Amino acid sequence: QHHCRRCGKCFCDKCCSKKVPLPRMCFVDPVRQCAECALVSQKETEFYDRQLKVLMNGATFFVTLGTSDKSELMVCRLSNNQRYLVLDGDSHYEIEILQISTVQILTEGFTPGGGNTRAIGMILQYKVPGSEEVTQMKFTAGEDFNCNRKLSASWLAAMHKATKLLYESRDQ
Repeated sequence: QHHCRRCGKCFCDKCCSKKVPLPRMCFVDPVRQCAECALVSQKETEFYDRQLKVLMNGATFFVTLGTSDKSELMVCRLSNNQRYLVLDGDSHYEIEILQISTVQILTEGFTPGGGNTRAIGMILQYKVPGSEEVTQMKFTAGEDFNCNRKLSASWLAAMHKATKLLYESRDQ
């Protein structure tokens, strides 16, 4: 019998034979994990290695709050402690990640086979602290040269992966 270093459950040698790095739990060298935890750990490691920097560096979007028809050019990034989505423009918002209820990535160029789509924006819904009210924000990648669309698309792809990991962890 062996125990998985991530979930702590006991498994036979065959079911707990994967050795995967687990730096977030302060294991420097790869440690024994069950197959399910090893898969999650690999996804997290890939996310932290590739996507986290993109989210923290930020990208520029036109942001529309609620049902307003006015949009504001804002830089959107993940805070240094990774707990807030920070939006800076003429206005300033800090949205706690835990308060985000849904993220929908907007794409264009859809084909029946699902290929050749690219991210052009997202719709984010979150709870306003201290109330049960849900607010919506729409993020749209800018069309002009001042807004780097490739950077915005990379940021949206990273955000999509982040929310996927977040939803998966909430389900467990």
